[in-house]
Amino acid sequence: MGDIVSDIIVLKSRQIELCQTNWEHQKDKKPKGGKGGNPAGDCKGQGQQKTADGSKSPRGKTEDNPTDVTNQTDPSKGQKPKGPQKTPNNGSQTDPNKPQKSKAELKAERRALQEQQRALKDQKKETGTSGSSKDTSSASVAKIEPKRVPDHLMADDVQAQKKMAKKLEKQKIPQRTKVQRQVRLFEHLHQYEREVSLTQSLSFRNSTIHPAIVRLGVQYAEGVICGSNARCLAMLVAFKQVIADYATPAHKELSRDLEAKIKPYISFLNQCRLMSVSMGNAIKYLKYNISYGTRDLSEIEVSKTFEGIKIILPLKPSCLEDKKIVDNDVIVVYACSSLVLRVLRTAHEHGIQFRVIVIDGRPRMEGKEMLRRLVRAGIKCSYMLINAVSYAMQEATKVFLGAHALLANGCVMSRVGSSQLALVAKSFNVSVLVCCQTYKFCERGQTDSFVLNELGDPDDLVNIGNKTAYLSDWRDYNSLTLLNLVYDVTPPEFVSVVITELGLIPCTSVPVVLRMKQVETAET
Repeated sequence: MGDIVSDIIVLKSRQIELCQTNWEHQKDKKPKGGKGGNPAGDCKGQGQQKTADGSKSPRGKTEDNPTDVTNQTDPSKGQKPKGPQKTPNNGSQTDPNKPQKSKAELKAERRALQEQQRALKDQKKETGTSGSSKDTSSASVAKIEPKRVPDHLMADDVQAQKKMAKKLEKQKIPQRTKVQRQVRLFEHLHQYEREVSLTQSLSFRNSTIHPAIVRLGVQYAEGVICGSNARCLAMLVAFKQVIADYATPAHKELSRDLEAKIKPYISFLNQCRLMSVSMGNAIKYLKYNISYGTRDLSEIEVSKTFEGIKIILPLKPSCLEDKKIVDNDVIVVYACSSLVLRVLRTAHEHGIQFRVIVIDGRPRMEGKEMLRRLVRAGIKCSYMLINAVSYAMQEATKVFLGAHALLANGCVMSRVGSSQLALVAKSFNVSVLVCCQTYKFCERGQTDSFVLNELGDPDDLVNIGNKTAYLSDWRDYNSLTLLNLVYDVTPPEFVSVVITELGLIPCTSVPVVLRMKQVETAET
């Protein structure tokens, strides 16, 4: 018995030693299952264990890929699994009693869902661009709104005037001071007065403006040079002198530097008096030739090139060929127009016998100069003021008018009083013919004389010749303001035909002529 007991003790001690070694070995490997710290418990796990198929595994042998015992439960004993469990997808289970949808119906549902999602995205984009507050929405509207009026025609806008002042200060050009008394309806327009001298603060020693441009600006401001054709020709002559005195700086291109040098001159002339439509078109033509026609030319060649520029084209004798002027005609003209004078002289040279009634009006009284030139040419004339125009229309056969500009909507912009003359002629069924070159055609449309016009010196209305000037002290009365409009607008219904260098055309053909000019410019 003693031998058997001793053998059992030896076997037990060996088993304990084997369990300790296995436990230390498993602790170093850190297996997924089992909790270390109890060698006796681990020793028990080394015995015979039941596998999933019910067979017994020998003790002391471990599996190469141990599994997580926390997720292995016996459902017969009612134990709940430990750890994360995936829930079954009940959406995939369909009701057998519910009828299944066809492919077309499923496709239609998917398409409706896509359209709904797309509409939500568009709505979010719209709300995002419009902004969350009213200020941001108003700011965006202000940015999108087109700019209809240029800055120099927004005299009542503080921001526009500040911008213009900075531009003139950068170009070293004096700015015209704002007048104190002005009609409230025309506060958006600049009013030019002779009492305000623009060249008083201009130094000839440090000035960057050419003397020919300064002389021309003073003549514009004083009214020495007036009329669209005369102002445009005088401007071209002045720019010809500027180009003749120009020298290209070193390391600079002639076309770019010359165009940059002309810009301050244009701003100075615009400060002296608002540029006419003919001057604006002539400047565009001048800049186009500088940019595209002088790249490889010297200063002398450029000066010779601009000597050949002819803006004023002679009118074709189409009005004579179409018998617009015949014998024993009584023609009514208004104020002084160089183009109307040329047409009447040409008709007189062709031997046509007619008589002219010159209608004149204040404040410039330009009809006196027209009368003087017609009489010098040997044409029989009569002279009346505009308040007697209804008496002149009783014997008139035709009315000839000059034009400051011909607008895109067919309206004629001319000297103030022309629209009244055309209205009276329309009431007497007298044809109204407008003489205008195509370089005066404008892309702007205008239906009234309030939005865009030119305000002359109000003191011109005070002087009434040899009579007593009753309005000489008008500035002393705060409730009294004088308005001196320079132009008015005549509707196309009052105009019969327009005489141009292209021939006789209706006044509604302005867009067609402008389109043709653009095509010719692109081809050249």
